[in-house]
Amino acid sequence: MPSLSLVLPAYNEADNIEPMVAEATPALEANVDDYEIIVVDDGSLDDTADVTRRVIENHPHVRLVQHPVNQGFGAAVFSGFTNAVKDWIFYTDADRQFVLSELAHFVPYMAQADLIAGYRAPRRDPFLRVLYGKGWSMVCTLLFGYTVRDVDCGFKLFRREIIQQLAPQIASRGATFSIEWLVRAKRANYRFVELPVTHRPRVAGSQTGANIDVIVRAFRELVQLRLQLWHEGGFNDQ
Repeated sequence: MPSLSLVLPAYNEADNIEPMVAEATPALEANVDDYEIIVVDDGSLDDTADVTRRVIENHPHVRLVQHPVNQGFGAAVFSGFTNAVKDWIFYTDADRQFVLSELAHFVPYMAQADLIAGYRAPRRDPFLRVLYGKGWSMVCTLLFGYTVRDVDCGFKLFRREIIQQLAPQIASRGATFSIEWLVRAKRANYRFVELPVTHRPRVAGSQTGANIDVIVRAFRELVQLRLQLWHEGGFNDQ
């Protein structure tokens, strides 16, 4: 089996890191022979980094990438992607809202796809967060065309070469990061497959997606991305 890097972006997820690694380890061992788990601490204000260091003592396949200050969701994911060294990258959130054993459903598609994207079926978040998410996905589709059904679903498996090729082009470091790398991967003619994944309510930690600063940054980067893609491909390009 190809080797695999699991990327876990984390902001104030001290309560989730240890159980997350405990769930991820058997899921990875059941599907690949060679793997690593990269926890990206995005300037957390809690003990996320210290907990990760304790976990590393018993799990040498875990690595810590640390931002000295909070840089944003996209920056954390990007750091994880660019620090990964295995053939494939499996990205999921550190909040334990996904069932990691469902990675087994994705593995059979690795021979025919470059990127396998999960979509939450259904999404188990508070009503307003689900509403905001649907609105965001609609705006992204309107501006850039269809990429995947659930743009921000934190359960994706893809070839590392996608990031190796696209990293110099990706400028977004906030919530817009997700749509930017998907749009650029689609334009580079990588093959996509979409599969449903189980989504669970958050049991620890807190979400930051509804923070006004996060939202403003996301829309600012979204406009910048649309203008940049027009500049790269002409104003008739979507």
